[in-house]
Amino acid sequence: MKAISIQTFGSPDGLAIVGLPVPAPAAGQVLIATEAVGVGGVDTVIRSGALAAYGFKEGHIPGSEVAGTVTAVGDGVDASWIGRRVWAFTGTGGGYVEQALAPVEEIVPLPVNLSAVDAVTLGSSGVVAHFGLRHAHFASGETVLVRGAAGSIGIMTVQLAAHAAAAVAVTTSSAERGEQLRRLGATHVLDRSGDGGEPSPAGYDVIIDVVAGKDMPSFFDRLNPNGRMVAVGAVAGQPPADFGTKIMAAFQKSMSFAAFSAATVTAAERRAVRSEQFAAASRGEIETVVHEVLPLDAAVLAHQKMDAGEVFGRIVLTP
Repeated sequence: MKAISIQTFGSPDGLAIVGLPVPAPAAGQVLIATEAVGVGGVDTVIRSGALAAYGFKEGHIPGSEVAGTVTAVGDGVDASWIGRRVWAFTGTGGGYVEQALAPVEEIVPLPVNLSAVDAVTLGSSGVVAHFGLRHAHFASGETVLVRGAAGSIGIMTVQLAAHAAAAVAVTTSSAERGEQLRRLGATHVLDRSGDGGEPSPAGYDVIIDVVAGKDMPSFFDRLNPNGRMVAVGAVAGQPPADFGTKIMAAFQKSMSFAAFSAATVTAAERRAVRSEQFAAASRGEIETVVHEVLPLDAAVLAHQKMDAGEVFGRIVLTP
């Protein structure tokens, strides 16, 4: 089968097409003929080599979410899964392939009228947005700032917060993207520094940060008393080592910071939320934003677009 491998850490040119044998599912696994593969920000970070210290090695197959049809099951898995269309989480890799393995507890059946492309646009990002807001103890009607709102996680966070009657501000890189985010529920559009040419909330109850990086500490200044910032990503890299001094310097505001990973949520909870969100998307209540659909062979181009900051929503690869 065809797969995409990180042959050399660094630029997207380090990705290459390789041939691999079709794997057999082990106990507790399913094999999926992939129809769509989501390209995530974490894929580009792994490809860059920034996470090599965490055990990622050259030769790694990137990709964590796929959608397609189950073609085989391992021991202990109900054979009725065979032939069913599913979304699947493959882990920290293994998704950029024609035939993907996934644990049965990490698959979710798809509604008949939800495409595989839409499923991988929503599957991971929707769960992170949902539980990221919950981790922030977000309440209906609060003010929310989504930092780095043009990616799939940010877009989903905007929609979920807007559905809860929140005033939702976003940071983004262009007026065009700002208008797209307004259509999805944003009420205020700011530039990447958090400033805007229009009146906006003086402070925010919740900040959901997809970006992190060196500028993250400056956003503590924008939290209201008892405000909460939750980092759900780090596409700009790690924040400065001393970022917590900002919180301590404003001690009397009782601000808080937390990181959030969906890995800390049980598989059952993730499946339940994904099922609800897939159903909502099939009814048109949640919008999936697909930037572009490219063939699996074009993974290098997909990563080039991600690195250039050209993507609004999700790039999807199709084998």
